[in-house]
Amino acid sequence: MLATRITQKEGTFYFIAYKASDLLEKVRFTSRYYFEGEEIAQSKLSEHDDVAQFIAGIERSEKGFQRVLNRQKIKQIVNFYETVVAQPMIPGTVLLFTDETLRFQKVEGSESVGHLSEPKGKYLVIDGQHRLAGLHFFQQKHPDQSAQVEVPCLLFDGRSADFATEMFVIINSTHTRINRSHLVDLYEKVSWESPEKKFAAKVANLLYSESDSPLQYKINRLGGRSKQEKWILQSEVFNELLKVVTAHKRWIESHLDMKAERCYALVRDYLKGVKDVMGEVWGQNERYMFTRDVTLKALIRVLDDLVVDRKLISAWEDERSHQPFAELVKPWATLTKDFRADGFYERFPAKGQLERVRKIHQRLLDAIVG
Repeated sequence: MLATRITQKEGTFYFIAYKASDLLEKVRFTSRYYFEGEEIAQSKLSEHDDVAQFIAGIERSEKGFQRVLNRQKIKQIVNFYETVVAQPMIPGTVLLFTDETLRFQKVEGSESVGHLSEPKGKYLVIDGQHRLAGLHFFQQKHPDQSAQVEVPCLLFDGRSADFATEMFVIINSTHTRINRSHLVDLYEKVSWESPEKKFAAKVANLLYSESDSPLQYKINRLGGRSKQEKWILQSEVFNELLKVVTAHKRWIESHLDMKAERCYALVRDYLKGVKDVMGEVWGQNERYMFTRDVTLKALIRVLDDLVVDRKLISAWEDERSHQPFAELVKPWATLTKDFRADGFYERFPAKGQLERVRKIHQRLLDAIVG
């Protein structure tokens, strides 16, 4: 195929154009799999909803990076394709990726234009899955019109799969096209983020996924897509953990060997100790606000304060259990009434969430150190 080779610093990629029907045969639709809550239930699939059927059949993988396709957005794109006349259907490029190294042969008289070989496998779509999904349905409904459509593409080849993930994060972290929690989920895979951010992101992921975590599956990584009850956004957990990691980096390096699994064990045992003491209200989110986002953020801030308590941490290191934390936070059992949902905002008056988290944090801290 004819291609224009583009060089930027040490990177090389290609500008190409595919006929719509050819491109659709060469791409693979994927999404990131979160184990629960993301899939469209088969029992809820309508045989008349072709878009839902299409989304349900998309490959899902924990190694993927794309968000799940949005049915309504695809339908809107198809409608745009059908109604647009003078304006181009796809004015922006679709970003494609293959880990195969393609062969480029320059045409005579040009350094940048030449013939590019085709990959043996299918392309991953870094950016443009919704546009291509819309094109799939437009082609089914209007095959004659789609035969006249060419799709401009930028093609990246010969890199690891993490390169595609990193491109996805770079593109989507500059605006609000996907929820922040989804990006946090991918931070540990990109090369340009700070070690502290990667570390905090991995701890947040462990809090979500590990079977012994008091927050397993209660952290929202899907931006409201999951049907299960969620207590807090992953981006909010990440932000609080990042503060802990940044403030106590030297201690984490010396005592936890800067290993996310050990830091997770510390946070897990602390939360287990809290749950042990507050079992009456833990998870009772209709009646109490103790496992709502404002209180969970405050709880992590208390842990930030406790890390400097060498006696407590030494006891935890010796026992490797939640008991030292449970013993310390026993006074919180007398605060259960403060966290009743009824009147909660009057008991913790504030102009916004930031101020309310500070007040809850101070109330909890005063109960164990005052």
